[in-house]
Amino acid sequence: MIILVTGANGQLGNEMRIVTKGSKDKYIFTDVCDEHPKSIEMLHKLVGNDVDCSTTILDITDLVAIRSMVKKNDVKVIVNCAAYTDVDKAETDQEFCELLNAKAPENLAIAMKEVGGLLIHISTDYVFGGALYNTPCKEDQKGSPTGVYGLTKLHGEQNIQKTGVNQLIFRTAWLYSEFGKNFVKTMLNLTSTKLQLKVVFDQVGTPTYAYDLACAIVMTIGDYKEETLNSSLPFHDYSKSGIYHFSNEGVCSWYDFTKMIAECSGNKGCDVQPCHSDQYPSIVKRPAYSVLDKTKFKETFGVTVPFWTDSLMTCINSLK
Repeated sequence: MIILVTGANGQLGNEMRIVTKGSKDKYIFTDVCDEHPKSIEMLHKLVGNDVDCSTTILDITDLVAIRSMVKKNDVKVIVNCAAYTDVDKAETDQEFCELLNAKAPENLAIAMKEVGGLLIHISTDYVFGGALYNTPCKEDQKGSPTGVYGLTKLHGEQNIQKTGVNQLIFRTAWLYSEFGKNFVKTMLNLTSTKLQLKVVFDQVGTPTYAYDLACAIVMTIGDYKEETLNSSLPFHDYSKSGIYHFSNEGVCSWYDFTKMIAECSGNKGCDVQPCHSDQYPSIVKRPAYSVLDKTKFKETFGVTVPFWTDSLMTCINSLK
């Protein structure tokens, strides 16, 4: 089976390169630019020199280009890891944010619908946050985004659903990895260089190790492949199509997360203190509680999900 991965140079895209190393399926990794040398170096350190570091240039805002790529390579599955993720900048860049987070996923959905394929799309806990609640968010909970980023990601989900394509939409949260810029790498640096650090304790969610999410995605591709191989129909309706939540298990605040990062890395010289969100004013109101309920995913696919501290230790050991 031919699988196309967009946003392949990002955190999740690079973890997809690692997880699919040696796969019998063919993966085409695409982005709007070539892979960064530092990411290639990290890939080689983690899994050796035979990992696929190649990047095919593809603009997912161009439906014609997507159709051509799909037809030329007989693509059966697209994994969309691309997104506009700068939450603050999105407030003043709404048009481009909407293009990348809402229109581009619709393009991918249209292309897959035309060939009877599957679109796997990554969404976010930021589709929630405006409504008051203190229990884990379920897939059918009404979206209540508090900013442009969350709103455009919600529009992306809705646009995909309108096409009727076979779809797996994964909402995730607090993503981190060995690649690029993320909270874990930032806090590893700060807790090793600062004597004191204040981190908000009134925003609660669950971290997600991008490697674990990549493993989950590849597992669902295998499930889709098995179901479609047993079908004699050229256009098969995937029985598990829908929205799912995926993060690591457990609950914490950004303060708790930072404390654990410092502990796992052995950075004992920094005094990490809790503070309120209003001590760090932002143009975007971030979700105060965005824990994702993963029951549907675990029961549908019969899997267990790693606890967040275990995955954090794995990532930090890899970075070391």
